[in-house]
Amino acid sequence: MDLYRIIDDLVEERNRVQRIIDSLENVDVAAAKPVRVKRARRGRKSMDAAARKKVSERMKLYWTNRRASASQ
Repeated sequence: MDLYRIIDDLVEERNRVQRIIDSLENVDVAAAKPVRVKRARRGRKSMDAAARKKVSERMKLYWTNRRASASQ
């Protein structure tokens, strides 16, 4: 085992880690924060009175036909 080689490697590693720490300390914290993209909220679309009336009529017809086919 070459003790001096191991010591040199450890000193190099220490210096490398110290450089990394120094560079991270100099980073502007505000610039490092990720920018969050605000997404549009998903939800149900609202219907006006005319659209609700159309759906109501369509569903009444659907259930009338459904009951008629079930009774046969």
